[in-house]
Amino acid sequence: MAEITQKDGTWTFDGEAVRIVPGRDKSVGLARVALGELVVPLTALSGIAFEAGRRSGRLRLRLREGSDPLLQAVGGQLPDAADPYQLSVEADRSGVAEYFVDEVRNALLLEQVPSTPCDRYLLPGPAVPLSASAGDATASFDGETIRLEWNWKTEESKKSAGTQVFSVADVDAVEWLWPGGLENGYLRFVIARVPTKAPPKYDPRAVEIYGFKKDPLMALVAAAVTARMPHPAATAPAALAPPAQPATAIPAPDAAALPGPATPAAAGDGSGNGGGGNGGGNDHDALLRRLRELGELHRDGILTDEEFSTAKQALLRHF
Repeated sequence: MAEITQKDGTWTFDGEAVRIVPGRDKSVGLARVALGELVVPLTALSGIAFEAGRRSGRLRLRLREGSDPLLQAVGGQLPDAADPYQLSVEADRSGVAEYFVDEVRNALLLEQVPSTPCDRYLLPGPAVPLSASAGDATASFDGETIRLEWNWKTEESKKSAGTQVFSVADVDAVEWLWPGGLENGYLRFVIARVPTKAPPKYDPRAVEIYGFKKDPLMALVAAAVTARMPHPAATAPAALAPPAQPATAIPAPDAAALPGPATPAAAGDGSGNGGGGNGGGNDHDALLRRLRELGELHRDGILTDEEFSTAKQALLRHF
């Protein structure tokens, strides 16, 4: 058993996991306090280091890529005060920190824990339900539904879209950018069926953040949603599949290949026999079927707007 207690928090290692409890000092970031106690299994670690300093040092845990939904969501873009995997160590406790490092490293060697990326999350992510008020919105997540409510900082055109409510099942990606320089950051939920190129300031599915004290709380919402989405490694095999043909490589339906108009014989002889009615019905069904097929190709992006319009007109002319 190894343990180190500082104003920043307490780390304990029992040979199987590192237990992290945030401190109560005012210097401890709100995000770390809200995240609460973390239990990091040894199998999620790729390493540990102690960086000594003249006045204080710093313990840092390195996690395996893909093991933690929080790190996956923010891509390492968290201010030090919000990072749960580092601990500020006073100079007179550097010996304890070095002992802690040795204990964890020895366990990693003994258990032969690989440093390769994980194919599933080994940490559960923040508990739900949770809500964070920061930047230009309040973001809430109950495990299934995301809700974005705007505040007085929100740009008017974005606010006019009203409160946004959508399912985690509709989210294709979570994007996070911490503010840098003169640029604001953001948390954005990407939904494929509602694509947009609008900047986060105007995107009703994005929260704009400014780098204020409460803004890292949005990272917890990002992590909770990420934890309930498919792991990136689960979709990796799809990247090995042959790329889809570009739309330009698929020609619009050839007019010559389209069914021709009904002939007089097929239309019936006017004698009242059912043949004419059946022929007209078949042609009508074929027309609807072909229109549906064209519509699907257009929705899937295989046909451009112009190709879809040309093909549809050609189809209607030949029926």
